[in-house]
Amino acid sequence: MSNVPQRSLPLFLLTIIIIALALSPACSNELNYQLSTSDPPSTILTYHGGALLTKQRTINVFLLWYGAFSPKDRATVNDFFASFDPHQGSSGTRITRQEPTVSTWWKTISSYKDKAGNPVPATVKVVKQLDDAAYSLGKNLKRAQIANYIQSKTTSKALPLDSNGVYFVLTAKDVKVERFCMGSCGFHDSISVVPGMGRVVYSHVGDPSVQCPGLCAWPYAVPAYGPPGPPLVAPNGVGADGMIMNIATVLAGAATNPFKTGYYQGDALAPLEAVTACPGIFGAGAYPGYPGDLKVDKGSKASYNVFGASGGKFLLPAIWDPMSSQCKVIA
Repeated sequence: MSNVPQRSLPLFLLTIIIIALALSPACSNELNYQLSTSDPPSTILTYHGGALLTKQRTINVFLLWYGAFSPKDRATVNDFFASFDPHQGSSGTRITRQEPTVSTWWKTISSYKDKAGNPVPATVKVVKQLDDAAYSLGKNLKRAQIANYIQSKTTSKALPLDSNGVYFVLTAKDVKVERFCMGSCGFHDSISVVPGMGRVVYSHVGDPSVQCPGLCAWPYAVPAYGPPGPPLVAPNGVGADGMIMNIATVLAGAATNPFKTGYYQGDALAPLEAVTACPGIFGAGAYPGYPGDLKVDKGSKASYNVFGASGGKFLLPAIWDPMSSQCKVIA
C-alpha cells in the first residue's frame, strides 16, 4: 500500500468534489463512487418509518448472471454469499472460519430495526440462480429493461416472487448499462410485479474490470483522477473484487432502505445509505486516497479485511453504525 503525498491532497479533494457534484444521481438508490473521505460528524441516517427487509428471518438472494462470466468469478461471488454463514463452507459442510468474517461485517446491518423493532435478518442466502449467457437483451441495457427483466422472470415463474428477497442482475464486463460507470457502480430499486402483492427489490451490479476499474474497483485499480501510486493487489481479481465490494454496498442499502422510506440521509431519490454514507472507507485511519489499514496476505500480497468461504478473502466497506452514529470498519 502506498501513502498519498500530502501536497497532492488539496488538488485531489477539489477534483473529487467537482466529480461528485457533476455526477449526482437524479433517481433511484445509487451506489455512487467516491474515494475515501473522513467520517463526517454531520452524517446521520434518519429512519423515515418505512419497511425494511425484515418480513422473514432470512434475506433470500436471487442471482441473474447476464452475459459471459468465468467460472472463477462466479465461484468468488458465490463464496461471498456463502460466507454470511460463519460456520458453513461453500459445499455446505460445517466449519470454523477465521475472524473477522462476512457475517461479522453484516452484524452492523442487523442492528438496523424497523418501526416494530424487528432487526434486519442476520442470514443472507442465495436460493436460486439463472444464466443468460446469450445476452437475450443485447449488450447495451437501459435501467427500465432491468426492471422489466426481473418482472418477466418472476411472472413466468422462472424465479419465485419474494417480497423479502433481493434480485441481483449481474452484468458481464462487455455489457453496458445505463449510468453504470458514469458516477454509479450499482443501484437498487423496487418494482410491483403483481398488483396488490407489494413490491420486490431488485439490484444491478456490473463487472467493472474493463469499463471503469478505477471508478468501481478502487483501491484495486488506479482512478483516472487522483494521486499517483500503485493500486492494491486484489485477492480474487479486479473484476470479481470490484463486484463484491459493490454487491455488498448495494445489498446493505437494499436491506435498510428498500423502498426509499427506510434509513437514509438527504434526498430520497439520491440518498446516502448504510454504506454510501461512508465512501471509500475500508479500514482504520482511512483518508482521501487511502482506504485504511488492511490485512495483507504474505504470499500474494493481496489486501483484504474479512475471511470467507473456501479460504476466500474479501474487502468490504465501512458501514454507518446506527448505535454510534459513525462509520464502522472491520477491526
